[in-house]
Amino acid sequence: MIPLQFVDSILLEYHIGQILLLVFGLAILGSLPLGSRKVLALNVTAFGLIFALTPQSLVPLWYMFFGLILLLVGPVLWYTAED
Repeated sequence: MIPLQFVDSILLEYHIGQILLLVFGLAILGSLPLGSRKVLALNVTAFGLIFALTPQSLVPLWYMFFGLILLLVGPVLWYTAED
């Protein structure tokens, strides 16, 4: 098991927006092998909501706009997916 101090020393160098971007990228990479556009759309929509609702005191303003874009792209991916 990794010591908590090691994880804390890594995370102190980054703000929450950068960590969310990393987790978003890993979630997208994890959903690609499934081959389902609906799962991808759910990931995009969920992270769009997370980015849009993250307090602006923790991240720069452009993360909110990125979240709004993801909130628009997610439903488009959902409705264009084949059953």
